[in-house]
Amino acid sequence: MAISQLGSTFTFKRTAQPPLEPGEIKPLSPWFFAFEGLMGAAFDIVKLHPDAWMALVALGLVNMTVGFTVFGRRRKLLRAMLKNGRSRKILVGLIALRVGVHAALAALGTQVEGTAGHLAMAVAMTGTTVALLWYDQRVTFRALGLAPAAAEPRHV
Repeated sequence: MAISQLGSTFTFKRTAQPPLEPGEIKPLSPWFFAFEGLMGAAFDIVKLHPDAWMALVALGLVNMTVGFTVFGRRRKLLRAMLKNGRSRKILVGLIALRVGVHAALAALGTQVEGTAGHLAMAVAMTGTTVALLWYDQRVTFRALGLAPAAAEPRHV
């Protein structure tokens, strides 16, 4: 594709990514799953402690910083996971789960209230988020032709 502007021609070429080599791809660390689980529970955490949003923002910044440094060798796996539709389905599914639970409770004439209710929802959303992301990583590893044992998270 070429774009002409003021007599100059700019050409944009799409460069193909080199194929993923099994030795280059490392499983995501357990702390990544724990952090994403915490983000899945963020709504209820903020409901429990309204000032917690500041800590969640700070943790998000730490996660991004660590992600850009530590995840250097794991970026290909992250890209592969984010490119597939399964990851988007997980995101939409988690949002639908949250809305669905609240809609079901509203239909029953109740809602999540109090510390115990929000704590239970936070634990449920954290567990669901971690389980789905771990499953997505395993499926991605299998799709890339790596041994299932290699997809097991290891400590950094």
